[in-house]
Amino acid sequence: MKSIALALVGTFLMAGLSLAAPKDQTYTGEIMDGACATMGSHAGMGKPAKDCTLACAQRGAKLVLFNAAAKTVYQLDDQKKPEQFAGAKVVVTGTLDNSTKTIHVTGIKSAS
Repeated sequence: MKSIALALVGTFLMAGLSLAAPKDQTYTGEIMDGACATMGSHAGMGKPAKDCTLACAQRGAKLVLFNAAAKTVYQLDDQKKPEQFAGAKVVVTGTLDNSTKTIHVTGIKSAS
């Protein structure tokens, strides 16, 4: 009887933990540098979006995900994965920390 009770407790505990764990979601937008994202575009920079983003990142700007439709900037905790998508429309998979608007990135792919 004790083993059945322990098994049930273990099952309920695992179920509770799985519900509490944050689930990956998808976020769409453009990988930009933080400076251009606050302006909403690369207009006036005189460079293609990719070149502008990489140049600003080399000068210390952080890479972010900019959703133009929602006018929202998401910080990205991983700065390596987004480099290859600089200036491109992407789908980012990860979990969002709402308090800091930071996505814990688990994956990035080009948007179709």
